[in-house]
Amino acid sequence: MSLASAVPRPAGGVAPLFFALGDETRLALIGRLGEGKPLSIAELASGSAITRQAITKHLNVLAGAGLVRDRRRGREHLWELEVRRLDDARAYLAQISRQWDEALDRLQQFVER
Repeated sequence: MSLASAVPRPAGGVAPLFFALGDETRLALIGRLGEGKPLSIAELASGSAITRQAITKHLNVLAGAGLVRDRRRGREHLWELEVRRLDDARAYLAQISRQWDEALDRLQQFVER
């Protein structure tokens, strides 16, 4: 069994998901969108040194990983968090954690014999 197949993965894979989450700016955007209110690019850029163009690029990476989605309201796009994908990340990490716990339990049993 290869390392890549050792842990079940959600549909769409987890590599793009963790890649998207591996950037401070994108994590900050996830945090802002996690407050529950859909936000425009202008609102997301407000109070930040990051340009709207850069925010847009980061949002597109997040959208490509399925972490956010947008909808049009007039001329602007409102961005929302896709909580289901965060649940996928949580489930994947929980599975890895269970595997490590099981491996450590086996090691402890072996050492104690």
